[in-house]
Amino acid sequence: MAKVTELGYMGIGVKNPDQWKEFAALIMGMELAEGEAPDRYYLRMDNWHHRIVVHADASDDLLYLGFRVAGPEEFREMQQQLSAAGIQFRAGSQDEAAERHVLEVLKLSDPDGNPIEIFHGPHVQFSKPFYPGRRMHGRFKTGDGGMGHCIVRERDVDAALRFYTTLGMRGGIEYKFRMGAHTATPVFMHCNERDHSVAFGIGSADKRINHLMVEVDNFDDVGLTYDLARRHKLPIRITPGKHSNDHMFSFYVGNPSGWMWEYGWGARSATHQSEYYAEDMYGHDIEPGAFD
Repeated sequence: MAKVTELGYMGIGVKNPDQWKEFAALIMGMELAEGEAPDRYYLRMDNWHHRIVVHADASDDLLYLGFRVAGPEEFREMQQQLSAAGIQFRAGSQDEAAERHVLEVLKLSDPDGNPIEIFHGPHVQFSKPFYPGRRMHGRFKTGDGGMGHCIVRERDVDAALRFYTTLGMRGGIEYKFRMGAHTATPVFMHCNERDHSVAFGIGSADKRINHLMVEVDNFDDVGLTYDLARRHKLPIRITPGKHSNDHMFSFYVGNPSGWMWEYGWGARSATHQSEYYAEDMYGHDIEPGAFD
């Protein structure tokens, strides 16, 4: 069975590209790289050509997620799996692959309509070392774990679970926590040693994406970024704390498009066995008024 190996890249649409440049580079620490077209630019986290494509777009939302497979053999096998599962897709043209800086790409959608791309052969620039947008104590933690994880909107959780399982992911419920009279049971899917690469099932939302998590390899960068976010009066949505599932120490901040970025450090590897938790280890309190 072919399996996706990481969340490799994503595309986002933003109303205010200049505001996003300040947020991504001067606060989050990402490297800005100009795009080949005037309506976009790239954000780098490592030696890949890019991890995020920022498009000038009124949606202020997720435009696509790119999941990697190991190579051309797995790319062909994945097409057979999708066909056998009745999932519609199309092979991207050479121009579309070049636009993403990959060798080949498939275009499809998950059950909630989130655009998904499956690719192999990303453009890696070892000749152009990562240069952060502002000083950092360390670097972003990517490698075999990919760019991080995200939570996306899925109104039919069972259908989403079947879809991402078809991509070779595995996972299930990791939390059962009370939200008023309701018990939330989000589903977390992983494809490598990162605890999860995509998750869903936290309820309806206006946007496709709830949050993106990026991880750093130095604890002090979380504190530095938290101070920068406070200094620039950005909306802290969830205060620093430590998750029970991935053991990530992190905080959540609102970005210029209104959804959240989680900035974290210290995650453990996936357990590869089923467990669930009723609360976080500590912290992660909702900031007063954050979701009003």
